[in-house]
Order: sequence, then structure tokens, then C-alpha cells
Amino acid sequence: MPKLNQVNAIVSARKGEVEKTITELYKLIQKETLFAGRERTYRPTDEVGGQKLPAESQRVQQRADDLIRQAREKWTEVWNLVFTQDVGNQLAKADVVVDGKTILGNVPITFLLYLDKQVNDLETFIGKLPTPDPAEEWMHDPNTGLLRSRATESVKTSKEPTVIVKYEPTKEHPAQTELFTKDIPVGTWTQILYSGSLPADQKNAVLKRVRKLQDAIKVAKEQANLLDVERQKAADTVFAFVFGE
Repeated sequence: MPKLNQVNAIVSARKGEVEKTITELYKLIQKETLFAGRERTYRPTDEVGGQKLPAESQRVQQRADDLIRQAREKWTEVWNLVFTQDVGNQLAKADVVVDGKTILGNVPITFLLYLDKQVNDLETFIGKLPTPDPAEEWMHDPNTGLLRSRATESVKTSKEPTVIVKYEPTKEHPAQTELFTKDIPVGTWTQILYSGSLPADQKNAVLKRVRKLQDAIKVAKEQANLLDVERQKAADTVFAFVFGE
């Protein structure tokens, strides 16, 4: 009695082989000339002096019953394997266990296969979630439900023209001055940053649990696939009905 994982491995290989064979047989059955044959002999009216011609013949190159047999053999093998696989899939179940705790119990193998792909997508989704700028110090704001930084202050300045006297005036020369602008504090900005992203430690903790779940699902899949399955037969009954046997 084979294991379900052994049947799965065989099915994958056999499906391709059977598809290729059936495709080739299908091409043959569309060539009607291959199924036709003839024999032709010539007898002159004057059997003594008349011209004698050699017999002609064309051999039948393909037989419908032979092609049916070949196709039937291939289909029988793969249909029985897939039937065995599907019956096994109905019976194969396992628990998903993480750190000794059963997360899901008695899960069918078909759902484990689906869940495995979904949890991989979940990991990708969480991995792409943004995290706040690590240069800031963040805290939870209960009023908004967002992350909030500490308040920071910055001075607002205004440029004002200022004249300086470089040389005082004398009787001979006027005063020498220079005009320039000077930044004069006029106020203070107070800024608080908000973020709707996921804190890095929380994101890492979620990803860690997701990866543990991924491992547990893989173990459960292997466990379920170790089920002993009884070989099933469907093809003989189907073909017996089709061909009136």
C-alpha cells in the first residue's frame, strides 16, 4: 500500500506522459488514409494472349482498435492514480502545531496546501508594511490611535535690513555705511509628528509568528501525506460502460 506522497509524485510525472501520448494518438486518428487498405488484381479478357499486370496492394497502417488499446492503457494508469490521489486527499488530515500548541486541528490536506500559499502571501504583505522613522522617539497617542513623536521646537526668524557704519563722517568725507540683512527671532514653531505605520518591534514579532506558522503548515503537510492509501480503480468500469463490455 503506497503512501499518499508517493502517489502524488507519480501522478505529476504520469500526467505529462499520458498527455503527450494521447496527443500523438489524436493526430493519427485524423489521418484517415492510414486506416485504409486495398488489394487489386488484374485478369485480362484474353487469358492466353492478353497483357498481364501485377497485383496492387496498400497495407492498412493503423487500426482503430489498436489505438483504442494504447489510449486505454495510458488513461487507465493515470485515471486510477488520480482517483487514488483524490481518495487519499479526502482522508489525509493533520494538526497544525506551533510551539506545542495546536493552532488548527484535523485539517484536510487540500486546505493545508491552500493555506500554505495564503500564509506565504501574508508574510509578503506584512513584510511590506511601513515602519516609523527610527530617528524619532515614538509613543502611542490614545486620542488618535496613531504613533506620536515628542514635541520639538524651532525658532522662526525674519530677515530685517540693518545698516552698519564702517567709517564715521569727517569734514572731508561722508560716513561709509553697509546695508545687510539680519535674522531676527520672531517666534517659535512647535512640531509633533504622527505616523500610521506599524512599530518595527511589533512588525518583527508578527513576522516571527507567521514564519513559525509556515514551518508548522509544512510539517502538517508532510504528516498528512504519509497516509497509507489503498489503490483505487475507476478506469475499467468507465471503459466497460463506454465500449459496451
